[in-house]
Amino acid sequence: MTMVNLSTYSLDKEALMSELSMPRSRRKLRAGATPYVFAFYMSAIMALLMCLVITAATVGMNEDFLGKALQAYRLAMPVAFVCVLLVRPVVLRLVALTVHPH
Repeated sequence: MTMVNLSTYSLDKEALMSELSMPRSRRKLRAGATPYVFAFYMSAIMALLMCLVITAATVGMNEDFLGKALQAYRLAMPVAFVCVLLVRPVVLRLVALTVHPH
């Protein structure tokens, strides 16, 4: 039969409860993931906006508008993500040629 020291258990339980009640910091990705996170957010937002605008221009604002825009977004988002990743080095170079470093 195993003996358990209840006084130690209650202290450990209290410590655990205080840790759980403290606000947890957000988990963040490493700095090397920055270009990919940027590309993801940029492509997600831009693709959604473009799908909404183009769908409104072609179909109009009818009952099928949101469904058609989201259907277009399913294709546009991954394509935009890859495009942002591919175009990023060119854009960085163009910005470096255009903007004074000081």
